[in-house]
Amino acid sequence: MKILKTISEVKEYIKPLKLKDQIIGFVPTMGALHDGHIALGEEARYECDCLIYSIFVNPTQFGPNEDLDKYPRDLDGDIAKLEAIDVDAVFIPDRSVIYPENYKTYVKVDELGNILCGKSRVDHFQGVTTVVSKLFNIVQCDEAYFGKKDIQQFIILKKMVEDLNMPVKMISVDTVREDDGLAKSSRNTYLSADERAAAPVLYRSMVTAKKNIDLYFSPEELIEDVHTMISMEPLAKIEYIELRRYNDLSEVEDLSEEGILLILAVRFGTTRLIDNMLLR
Repeated sequence: MKILKTISEVKEYIKPLKLKDQIIGFVPTMGALHDGHIALGEEARYECDCLIYSIFVNPTQFGPNEDLDKYPRDLDGDIAKLEAIDVDAVFIPDRSVIYPENYKTYVKVDELGNILCGKSRVDHFQGVTTVVSKLFNIVQCDEAYFGKKDIQQFIILKKMVEDLNMPVKMISVDTVREDDGLAKSSRNTYLSADERAAAPVLYRSMVTAKKNIDLYFSPEELIEDVHTMISMEPLAKIEYIELRRYNDLSEVEDLSEEGILLILAVRFGTTRLIDNMLLR
């Protein structure tokens, strides 16, 4: 596996691939890799000739009171995991490579970045779209792979690619879960033992809502029921529970629609967990 640290190294690496019209698959990450990250690469292998990951803890998507400094980092472990699935190359830039001195340019997707997680995480998605657009330009990938756990992020990035005419095929991969249903996440390491035991209530509540969707008379009734189920866990502090359409994150007015997403964000102690499930 080739380790690339500069933009010039990436350009030199991909030049012969482009000349041979090889399909480049790309998985951008912030490291602290888990099975969910690995599943993205495994999916990419079906369609791509070359598989490239990136590891970069992006400072512009963290707010002033968020966990940038304590975000989990395990570069040696990450490299070992990528080597185990035969990744071809990994791009590991320093901050100065992505954001050189006097950097001033940002990419923003209006409206979609201001709802759901965007309400409490101001400029978070601007940081995501900016860094991903830069990575796409550097790696020149043909296909990019993202997990469905961060569904708002994926839909925003897909809109960015569409609006800016980027020649990238966006592919979402099903959420990888623990045996008890908790979505795998780098932030799960922040949970105390009691919080970790409580967190699967998110998955149980979504499964119940999916099973019973035809019994509810309105979106409001379904949301209230999920709120009640999660609130029965004393350690859970709900930030939001919403129903949104899968294609554009617009609000759901009728439970008979197809493509209904149940999306939620809940805190356990200081750890903020997000999850979602397609109900139809």
